[in-house]
Amino acid sequence: MTYRGQVKGGVVILDDGTSLRDGTVVRIEPIDFEVPAKPCEQGALFHAGEHAQPTGLPDLARNHDHYLYGHPKES
Repeated sequence: MTYRGQVKGGVVILDDGTSLRDGTVVRIEPIDFEVPAKPCEQGALFHAGEHAQPTGLPDLARNHDHYLYGHPKES
């Protein structure tokens, strides 16, 4: 079985309050994940919000299919 947790103060704290019996032998393997060094390395989709413009449509989120494809409006 695999458990997840974080090291805090030199002690591994398991997620979700999981506890193991004292003396349990465990194997610890750090999980590395990449953090982009610069915002420009995050890709074009990350910056899509910078191009957003106000539409004046208060129901755009609910009725985007109506405005894009002509589907009936939802109330």
